[in-house]
Amino acid sequence: MKYLGLAYFTPEKFAAMSPSDIEALVSQCPALDEKMRATGKVLVSASLGDRDGWTTLRPQSGRTHVSDGPYAESKEVVGGLFIIEADDRDEALRIASMHPAATLGEEGGWAVELIPMDFFLAR
Repeated sequence: MKYLGLAYFTPEKFAAMSPSDIEALVSQCPALDEKMRATGKVLVSASLGDRDGWTTLRPQSGRTHVSDGPYAESKEVVGGLFIIEADDRDEALRIASMHPAATLGEEGGWAVELIPMDFFLAR
C-alpha cells in the first residue's frame, strides 16, 4: 500500500521564531530525512517552494482560471510531501514518524498528515 505524507507548518508560529531557533530546528532535518529514506520505503520526498510562487488552476465558466497563491486559506500550510510504500498502516506510521515534521518543530506548528493512496502511477 502506498501512503502520501503531507508535512505541515504554521506560518505565523514559524515567523515568530528567532532566526537562530529556525536554523537550529532546520539543521536537524537532513539527518531525520536520511533516516526515513534509509528504510528503502520512501518513493518520493520533497520540500515545497515558497508559497509566493504557488499557482492555482480551477474551472470557472467552462475555462481554466489561473490565480496566484495556494488553493486553500488555512492556518496550516503544506511545506513538504513524501510517498512511502508500506506493507500495512503500522509500518507506514513507523516510517512517517521519522519525518522531521512528526518528530520536532512543535514551536513552528509542524505536523504530518498520512493518507492512504488508492492508486499510484509510475513511469
